[in-house]
Amino acid sequence: MTAIKLKDFKIGFDNAFYGTGRRKESVARVWLVKNTNKQVVKSKDSGKEFDLKQYLQRETLYNKALYPLKLTGLEGRFGIYATVEGGGISGQAEAIMYGIAKALLKYNPDLRQTLKKAGLLKRDAREKERKKYGLMKARKAYRWSKR
Repeated sequence: MTAIKLKDFKIGFDNAFYGTGRRKESVARVWLVKNTNKQVVKSKDSGKEFDLKQYLQRETLYNKALYPLKLTGLEGRFGIYATVEGGGISGQAEAIMYGIAKALLKYNPDLRQTLKKAGLLKRDAREKERKKYGLMKARKAYRWSKR
């Protein structure tokens, strides 16, 4: 994977829009940057920066992350800089998706109806259920034997 540095981006109040996305254990902080088309992800766990497409590995996850931009017809208009931490690649991809949707609202509040209709402004609250004592996992029990 090739590394792209933050210095390639000039993030300021005048040219960037910020949004935070969360999914499962993942948190993504996303900046949509004007006047560039680079897509960079910084992983907090490794501290390295990657190209978005390489980081997400699967085409389906990449398309899911960019879905808000495609939906609003703004793809190619913004560069993406995101920092992600926690969870797996799938959760991080969805967190980036929510972050992009929130950042688009900062860019243009008129997009709210479009994004809301597609369900992109609702936080997916499904989390992993905690393990209970006396069980193997959250609900899986040891095999029961009468004698």
